[in-house]
Amino acid sequence: MKKKVLFEQGDYKWIMYGRDPEKSHYVIDTNEYMILTEDGATLMDPGGTEVFPPVVAAISKDVHVGKVHSFICSHQDPDIMSSLPLWMGLCPKAKIYMSWVWTGFVAHFGHEYAPNFVAVPDEGISIRISKNLEPIQLIPAHYCHSSGNFSVYDPNSKILFSGDIGGAILPNDHVQLLVENFDQHIQYMEGFHKRWMPSNKAKLAWIKRVRALKPNLICPQHGSVFSGENVNKFLNWLEALDVGSAITA
Repeated sequence: MKKKVLFEQGDYKWIMYGRDPEKSHYVIDTNEYMILTEDGATLMDPGGTEVFPPVVAAISKDVHVGKVHSFICSHQDPDIMSSLPLWMGLCPKAKIYMSWVWTGFVAHFGHEYAPNFVAVPDEGISIRISKNLEPIQLIPAHYCHSSGNFSVYDPNSKILFSGDIGGAILPNDHVQLLVENFDQHIQYMEGFHKRWMPSNKAKLAWIKRVRALKPNLICPQHGSVFSGENVNKFLNWLEALDVGSAITA
């Protein structure tokens, strides 16, 4: 599994893990992101049961898994956190943040861990992950593509974790973790967004929120990271894209 440090300032880091070469071709590729501070670790969309072993192995090189104090689930899909029972076996006191819409559904992965759930209201919340940092923010992204969906913005690093928004289905031999040529990258994400994003109104509301934040990086759960001028290129492209293709199929 590849690893890239996206931001580093002393004990405070954003780390990306992905592109496991031994992953089954039946399983969609995912990125896992960790915010590491002196107070422990936060994992965003830590993945399904199929990718649990390589994700744990990769993260263990940077932090003892017992120091993971919180998980953030952007939405309810199995590639987000069907590995819930496995993770909670390693860090049973960790909090699990998700939309209130999905608590009863995610409990199907392991209802005995429901007391660890933090049901996030539609307007989002702030989460203090370290006493020395500004809280991170759960930004509403409802209906993009899930009815209860959140992005995560970290004002300390100006990084936005966007979940499925910005996702791309990359060929197996694609090695870049950051988007290098935006125009070439469109072919890997256009069909995904047209089909999986159902609402142009919801899409535009999310873009408006994100533009106000002015992130330096947009990090999706699938595909490559947008940085530099590619951040605005992506927002402009998505703004003009007509989504919800299955409605007229």
